Amino acid sequence: MTTIGSVFLPVSNTRASAAWFAETFDMRLISVEEHAAVLQTGASGHRLSLLGPASGISSPPGLPWAPFNLLAEDLHATHDRLARTGGNPGDINGDTQTCFWFTATDPDQNTLLIVDR
Repeated sequence: MTTIGSVFLPVSNTRASAAWFAETFDMRLISVEEHAAVLQTGASGHRLSLLGPASGISSPPGLPWAPFNLLAEDLHATHDRLARTGGNPGDINGDTQTCFWFTATDPDQNTLLIVDR
């Protein structure tokens, strides 16, 4: 079986973004350097890599679409936390058949998709 080991997101400041993601989503910080920061998401070992300008990526921050989703144990608590940390969360949508979800933004205005399953 093939699995996804890490996802990547462009940011303008790796240190500031890593601190925001760690606090907002309770992620464990693995490393922070000028070009990239790596965070681990829970016991699964999946990683989020934040790529700064020094990484040489050609995509600037501010993605208008979510390249991955974040699975929240408590969707309403995560929604409230994003409201407090400036994540501009939208309304919670969805249904019991598929999932409940909402979008928000990180400090670089990258679109984030948060789901309950």
